[in-house]
Amino acid sequence: MALLERVSALLRANVNDLIDKAEDPEKMLKQLVLDMENQLLQVKTQVAIAIADQHLLEKKKKEHDESAEEWHKKAELAVSKSKDDLARAALERALSHEQMAHGFAQQIEDQSTEADSLRTALRKLEQKLTETRSRCEMLIAQHRRARVVNRANQVRQKIVEGQNGRGNATGIDRMRLRVAGAESENAANNELLGGDTLEDRLAALEREEQIEGLLRELKERQGKTA
Repeated sequence: MALLERVSALLRANVNDLIDKAEDPEKMLKQLVLDMENQLLQVKTQVAIAIADQHLLEKKKKEHDESAEEWHKKAELAVSKSKDDLARAALERALSHEQMAHGFAQQIEDQSTEADSLRTALRKLEQKLTETRSRCEMLIAQHRRARVVNRANQVRQKIVEGQNGRGNATGIDRMRLRVAGAESENAANNELLGGDTLEDRLAALEREEQIEGLLRELKERQGKTA
């Protein structure tokens, strides 16, 4: 079954290997979870269909078993009345229903095997999806943290270079570096948190006031008015 083959491929997927090969790990991880969710929905649908088909086959088998039993009783009645021809005809009907019941029994066995395979795939995929969601959340957080740390390191390096490499830098240059560092830190924190909550907006407002204060301090030292 193509569906089970696709599920098997997802179950074999190694998240770390996929990340190493992805240009955009975060996008790839989200797509992987989405693919698993879509396959999970399809497997659930197929499980329901398989169970319904099995019940239908069981119903058909039961009907033929009951019909075979009825024709056997009719054959017995015909024999008791010395109606051998009628008995033979009744036995022929009984045998036909028995053969049909046997055929349905084989189909039920095959259908049961398929349903069990789908149930097993469903359980494994549900477990894999739960694990992958947790793994993806952690890896996405790590990826964002790495970008934030890298960005912060770059800003600090620029500040160090500005202090060491340009010893005669003016107060305005040094203040610009401080402002750039504050803005970069604020942007990095917003990216790491990945949200725009009330706390985020208030924190951003406080950061803006801090930056404005630094600029006012600089202007005062430079003898400029606001």
